[in-house]
Amino acid sequence: MRIVLADDSMLLREGLVRLLEEAGFDVVAQSGTADDLLRHVAMHKPDVAIVDIRIPPTHTDEGLRAAQTIREKHPDVGVVVLSAHVEPGYAMELLADNAEGVGYLLKDRVSDLEEFAGAVRRVGEGGSALDPTVVSELVGRRRREDPLEGLTPREREVLEAMAEGRSNAAIAGRLFVTERAVEKHVTSIFQKLRLPTSDENHRRVLAVLQYLRSLE
Repeated sequence: MRIVLADDSMLLREGLVRLLEEAGFDVVAQSGTADDLLRHVAMHKPDVAIVDIRIPPTHTDEGLRAAQTIREKHPDVGVVVLSAHVEPGYAMELLADNAEGVGYLLKDRVSDLEEFAGAVRRVGEGGSALDPTVVSELVGRRRREDPLEGLTPREREVLEAMAEGRSNAAIAGRLFVTERAVEKHVTSIFQKLRLPTSDENHRRVLAVLQYLRSLE
């Protein structure tokens, strides 16, 4: 799987390159700015572009804007945005219309190579990867009338894993239950929240995220 990487810190870039190559990825280009990232994506047509959300010149949201541009101009390229802080609003903006081939991870997640590599692969294969910390904050927010209160503790766990982009098989492995049990939980969740059911994983993710956003 071919990767293009963008971060203004050369030290961090080099560290990420070593981690990615150790996990079996081919890093074909590195960038320090959004413009350079877009040039490399157009040139190399990678499977995934990994970009820090805060890069020059203003160090605000250039990475997010570059990610959105890549999604518009190069829909076959997956995008993983890295952030130093939990910013659910940015995550929701990135996944606004389509949860396919997109990820939003905290930089702390990079230290877990297996988890990080799995998320990058999932995005490169057309899936999604939303950081568990962001999902937990979205699901755990207190609301005056909270429809999520009708979910059992196990259903909440399944809902969070679904929002991260996990398949039923992956959720079953995480919770040490059968896939059939997960399917039953998923069906119950969608019924309780009155969401349209779908067998397509990225559509499930989008439905869940749109529902959580509607509760803001």
